[in-house]
Amino acid sequence: MKRTQIDLPADRFPACFHNLLEGAKLFDSSCSRAARVYFIDKDGGYYLKSAPAGALRKEADMTRYFCGKGLGPRVLAYEALEHDWLLTEKVPGEDCTFRQYMENPVRLCDTTAQLLRMLHSQDVSGCPVDRTADYLATARRNYANKAYDVSLFPDNWGYRSPEEAFRVVEENGRYLKSDTLLHGDYCLPNIMLDNWKFSGFIDLDAGGKGDRHIDLFWGMWSLQFNLKTDRYRERFLDAYGREDICEDLFPVIAAFEVFG
Repeated sequence: MKRTQIDLPADRFPACFHNLLEGAKLFDSSCSRAARVYFIDKDGGYYLKSAPAGALRKEADMTRYFCGKGLGPRVLAYEALEHDWLLTEKVPGEDCTFRQYMENPVRLCDTTAQLLRMLHSQDVSGCPVDRTADYLATARRNYANKAYDVSLFPDNWGYRSPEEAFRVVEENGRYLKSDTLLHGDYCLPNIMLDNWKFSGFIDLDAGGKGDRHIDLFWGMWSLQFNLKTDRYRERFLDAYGREDICEDLFPVIAAFEVFG
């Protein structure tokens, strides 16, 4: 996980975090333009995320839900101010892009598939987010707003136009279920291991109850992207369990994701 040490004055942060920041080394651990993520090197370590107002509410809710099942970090604070701020404890270990794991791709493939199976076996009672409903609403809204990324998945499920992709969404959206606990962005950087022992899932803003094929899609994609090969795709599906997989749904998921 990338960390670059920085020096920012305390007044750049809400007053409620000043005591925590006092005497601590601060690192920038951001990986997207949508949010700033700071690692606070104090005690066991903390992550403090900042994003536009309202943007972190679902992540706070889903992180609490995952934590309650022993699957994610503890939320220490969620502050809805001029910007949203989310403070969580550091999960032990390193994410799955750490060299120890990347150097053993077969074990990494099997481990991530088995952890996904474990996640999908969880009871979804009380889950605060319906991911499938959000998925449909987002695709329709972004299609109407002409928000479409033609660069996504060109080698596997490339769509020649937004109209073609949206037709797949409209014709097949009814086949997506909402019966499984999802991470929502099941990629190697979001899975934490401590010497190969599972320690938690992070970055849960896309989580909720939904269709298992969303996580399966991103699990396959991440192995290909991070390992620079598609040779582990079939092994990943085998290790997860083919009996609950409908491969015809993967092009449907891709159609949704180009409007993501």
